[in-house]
Amino acid sequence: MLGKIQGIVDNNVVIKLDIDINQQPNLIGLHIVFEDGTDRKVVAEIVNTDQTTMNANIVGEIRNNQFTLGSTAKPSFKSIIRIIRTDELELLYGKQQLSMGYTNFGVSNVYQGYRINVDINEFFNSHFAILGNTGSGKSSAVASILQKLYTATNNPPLNSSVFFFDAYGEYTNAFSNFHQKNPRLNYKTYTTNIIDPDTEILRIPIWLLDVDDLALLLDANSPSQLPIIEKTLKLVPILTGTSENVIKRKNDIIARALQDILLSGADSTKIRDQVVGVLTKFNTPTLNLETQIVQPGYVRTFKQCLYIDQTGKMQEMELVVEFVRTYILEETLEIPEQELNKFYSLNDLEEAMDFALISEGILKSNKVFDNANVMSVRLHTLATGDNKEYFTYKDFVTRDEYINRLITVNGAAAQIINFNINYVDDRIAKVITKILSRMLFIKASETKPRGSHAYHIIIEEAHRYVQKDKDIDLLGYNIFERISKEGRKYGVFLALITQRPSELSDTCVSQCANFIILRTVHPVDLKYIKEMIPNISEEIVIQLKNLKSGNCIAFGQAFKVPTLMYIEMPNPTPLSNNVDLKTVWYKDPVKAYNSELPAANEVGTIMEQTAQARFIQPQQTYVNNQN
Repeated sequence: MLGKIQGIVDNNVVIKLDIDINQQPNLIGLHIVFEDGTDRKVVAEIVNTDQTTMNANIVGEIRNNQFTLGSTAKPSFKSIIRIIRTDELELLYGKQQLSMGYTNFGVSNVYQGYRINVDINEFFNSHFAILGNTGSGKSSAVASILQKLYTATNNPPLNSSVFFFDAYGEYTNAFSNFHQKNPRLNYKTYTTNIIDPDTEILRIPIWLLDVDDLALLLDANSPSQLPIIEKTLKLVPILTGTSENVIKRKNDIIARALQDILLSGADSTKIRDQVVGVLTKFNTPTLNLETQIVQPGYVRTFKQCLYIDQTGKMQEMELVVEFVRTYILEETLEIPEQELNKFYSLNDLEEAMDFALISEGILKSNKVFDNANVMSVRLHTLATGDNKEYFTYKDFVTRDEYINRLITVNGAAAQIINFNINYVDDRIAKVITKILSRMLFIKASETKPRGSHAYHIIIEEAHRYVQKDKDIDLLGYNIFERISKEGRKYGVFLALITQRPSELSDTCVSQCANFIILRTVHPVDLKYIKEMIPNISEEIVIQLKNLKSGNCIAFGQAFKVPTLMYIEMPNPTPLSNNVDLKTVWYKDPVKAYNSELPAANEVGTIMEQTAQARFIQPQQTYVNNQN
């Protein structure tokens, strides 16, 4: 018996010690049990002690051989106080024997050698966050958890699909040997490096993007721009066709724009210039500047009829207006499904937007021009710049076929699909992340029966992408917030990895059911963690500032009590280590330069070789499995 209860204040119990504390090992962090002869045993954690007294915070109670977080009553003053037993400890931290449906996360820092095994359903069947400063061991923790999940047993989760958005391209080193360890496991990676790709370039078919996707891609800033994007998407499968019906529809759009210009009331010179401008850019084989206008006794081209006389008048205005009206359809022409072209490119989309803009009256309204022209310019920049590579696809696929291709490698399914988004700027990286995440969410929401397949979306440096941005004002929702609120019922889960939790979307953080927090020292982030994460005490916040690399405090629905543990180093590690300046600074610069010059047959691999030479691989730590 440790002693007797001296006082109880709120959740804290003060104990007068009956033992010689100098003869004991460090007791801080251990759990004690209060027994008073009833079927209820109160459990508390020792938080501090001196020579004569000990303070412990109540964490829960054991009843009917089950542990429940929180206590319905305080311990009685007559209670016998003792250190928790091993069989009771298993009720808090789980059994030591790793069984089906469980995976190991690490080893306890309080109970030496005690393995922290976690119920897969309790952890992975909800959104979670891994937080910590740079150098605290986030990348190694993520790699270690996934390596153990897939390679620690002979029965890995083969039907899982983990989509990893890799901000620095550092995780391939940790996962690329999965197939060698178990032929049933597969890992697939995509790169955004279009200059020197070491794997398949990430490409998204442009025809799979809908209004919301294009609004993000073109950086729309007002809901009033959405109808133009919507009209563009309706026009592009029509305008890329070549049938007679398509030509009639094009002529109708052009003719309506020309009629608006001709009847605008502007001076003749301006009307002529605008008509010429439209027909120079938008024309068909049957309606263009060289189209012949036949009148009794003579034939002239459309362009010739735009002649302005010395008085500044367009003499053939009435003739031109009547001619243009012959191309306007009285009823909307429905294009047969087989004549619609669903396989189109960025250039086709750009042409469709131009048609959409003239049909919206861009030439007669400065407001329409200002509101829409910026998107047209951005689409042109995308279609002519390097980023077009990410939206250029070789053949037509549906959304489901595209996702199936993403996860297929050598005819088999990959369990981890890595998107290396290191080679694009943050804006494009965010858009790509949102587009792919939304595709997965839509696919999951349409899958029958619901929840028959699960998709896990892991986002490294999540504070760059899962932000409090303008999507809600523009679209009415943010896809990450929608996934965080609705994804669980469809089997879509978010994992947020970040060093700046205070910059994340509050909604997404509030929907996380589990947290693994490594060393965090920024006062804003500490305050945010304390305010946003449930059941976190001041003592835990204080501990977070002093954790060593690889050590963390885990809590949430997968952990019965806040758990201080060490997550063992993965093998192999991700390429996330700091540069070793003693190696880089003090080596002979001449020898270093010569040694790094590639041979003729090594040019394609020099970047990878140099990168590996720059990193020091940390020594793997082994912890004995002690019960």
